Amino acid sequence: MEPEALNDLRFVGYRRRLIEEIRSHGIEDLEILQLFDRVPRHLFVPEGVRVRAYEDAPLPIGYGQTVSKPSLQALLLQILRPGSRDRVLEIGTGSGFLTALLALTSERVFSVERVRELSTRARSALDSLAISNVALMVGDGSIGWRKFAPYQVITVSAASPSIPQALLDQLADGGRLLIPVGTRKAQELILVRREGKELVRETLRDRCTFVPLLGQYGWSDEAGPGSDRPS
Repeated sequence: MEPEALNDLRFVGYRRRLIEEIRSHGIEDLEILQLFDRVPRHLFVPEGVRVRAYEDAPLPIGYGQTVSKPSLQALLLQILRPGSRDRVLEIGTGSGFLTALLALTSERVFSVERVRELSTRARSALDSLAISNVALMVGDGSIGWRKFAPYQVITVSAASPSIPQALLDQLADGGRLLIPVGTRKAQELILVRREGKELVRETLRDRCTFVPLLGQYGWSDEAGPGSDRPS
């Protein structure tokens, strides 16, 4: 990664305070906490909200989307535990910040985003940190990315009315899928594990709020995404 981004004195102290805030939410795994020191969040948010980059809060990134609060992203990492040999499918690239965290813990990340401008911006931020084990695609995240399946980890950063069968079909044996499921206003955070032919479902949180998953197997009352081309 670029030393200028990591050592920018304007943000080093803020980053360390954020890590303490994340720790206060019960995240004690040092490897996970260190990720938030290794990835400068201010590079992944728009200039207008950069002063708030190290708050433990969701931030708007344009196009009706947000980047989740860091303590929630740390919790997702703690739940999913990506390994160095794992292929990860991320639905909803958004800012690319979680993408970067996943990339540092896994073999390769395949991330799908329906808004082309967000995908382009995320690629620029990832490239600025020399994170090269990420493939991005603009398309319908609700159908996944079948070409590179199966995946040991699938994480969905948008709320679906149900768990898309297409994503379940792309989950490897022993794999974990994390997705918010419910209405547009409130969801449950669901973890699904594949154990051979069986799918074991567990509710981790009974109330959370994410932006809607739009697409063939999600909500379908807005315009569809652009073309399905990897970058």
